[in-house]
Amino acid sequence: MKKSIDLINTRIRDGNARVITAEEMPGIVSELGVKGALKEVDVVTTGTFGAMCSSGAFFNFGHADPPIRMERVWLNDVEAYAGIAAVDAYLGATQESETRGSRYGGAHVIEDLIAGKSIELRAISKGTDCYPRKTIDTELLLEDLNQAVMCNPRNSYQCYAAATNSTENVLHTYMGTLLPECGNVSYSGAGTLSPLANDPQFRVIGSGTQIFLGGTQGMIIGSGTQSSPATGFGTIMTTGDMKDMSTDFIRAASFTGYGVSMYIGVGVPIPVLDSEIVRSTAVRDEDIKTSIVDYGIPNRNRPTIREITYAELKSGVIEINGEEVKTSSMSSYRKAREVALHLRDWVRAGKMELTLPTRQIDVTETTKPICETKHTPRVREIMNRNVPCISEDEKIRDAAKKLLKGETNHLPVVDDERIVVGIVTTYDTSKAVVMQSSGSRVSDIMTRRVIRTSPDETVDVAAMKLEKNNISALPVVDKSGKLVGLLSAIDLGKLFGARWK
Repeated sequence: MKKSIDLINTRIRDGNARVITAEEMPGIVSELGVKGALKEVDVVTTGTFGAMCSSGAFFNFGHADPPIRMERVWLNDVEAYAGIAAVDAYLGATQESETRGSRYGGAHVIEDLIAGKSIELRAISKGTDCYPRKTIDTELLLEDLNQAVMCNPRNSYQCYAAATNSTENVLHTYMGTLLPECGNVSYSGAGTLSPLANDPQFRVIGSGTQIFLGGTQGMIIGSGTQSSPATGFGTIMTTGDMKDMSTDFIRAASFTGYGVSMYIGVGVPIPVLDSEIVRSTAVRDEDIKTSIVDYGIPNRNRPTIREITYAELKSGVIEINGEEVKTSSMSSYRKAREVALHLRDWVRAGKMELTLPTRQIDVTETTKPICETKHTPRVREIMNRNVPCISEDEKIRDAAKKLLKGETNHLPVVDDERIVVGIVTTYDTSKAVVMQSSGSRVSDIMTRRVIRTSPDETVDVAAMKLEKNNISALPVVDKSGKLVGLLSAIDLGKLFGARWK
């Protein structure tokens, strides 16, 4: 048995369509079977509500008198991209305020406009014969704009990896705050309600598909940026009219130590055309798998800690290496359910009919890394390999003597196998001498929590570690933790100085 999209839309217009949410579908399939569910259900609505950084809006402000070609534009001190046309601009959600930093950004401007608040438009230009004006400063409401069209390059991941942190330091990421030594796991996505999880082969989701976007009816433009459906990481590009959106489903956010993002409600109605769609919309949290990856490793391909299901993630506690670890969601399941219910009610009331894609999304598509044509320096290329070191049982005066030779201001402390167990600086030994502790052992003054780097780490990441921790040198260790060198701020300074000459 199969159903056509025309039949389903006829039922919607007649008020006879059976429309349910994806949360209900598994139970119906369990009760009626695949054939019974196909006969019974016409539309399954989905929903998600989470941080979607790759979002923003196009604005047309209208012409001033005399006219101006806006070359640079700021909205509430958040710069928008004006290299489109005279009075058009694109505002990215993650762009930060020049006066308030990460506390306010493009997402906040978008939310303020939708909320009916006035925003300041400031623009400058060099002036031309046809656009003589050089500056403009005015207050605008959303209703004053000719167009305010949300256009989001990447929304609604098919599935997103969960995050943890194996290092000894707290990490601040777009997945929230990650505690040291795998102290927590953060995840995103609505699981069984997630739009793309209910159509993994993109049979009915594609260009032209009508959707719920930010509280209004929007549309899928096509495959989203960075979309990789072949590996389970498909995305969609979406658009909708900001003038009809609601702050119930568009909210700005600032992530500590990361920056600005925007929470968006996205929902897709899925027509139940055949048995294959019945099976895909019957997906449960137990069926949806993802990986927990280690954000403590600053590589493009972060190592996987373990595979996990959304049912486990939503339980609140999982196991990693025999230890119980708490989980938390970066998205709201309650709001995702609201999206799916709003969409369900729209279809039931005949306010929204369903469309099949005018162009299919390529399910074989995979992402590839950037093509780097210039060499990225690694720590091994500039580190000092002839590094004096000391054991924790030696006396402080011996450490002071090694440091006074002037070769380094940092002395790694190692065990019998050259595993780094601490570090001593010139300041540490000087303070010990002043405190008349010259007879004490290195173990009494060394810093045991050592920030390290590896030979293969890029110098940019190493430099960030120095800056973030307010230190001036990093022991370089191999995979087993053995000392192989020392990287200092002086080494980095020489390299960066040479790169910018």
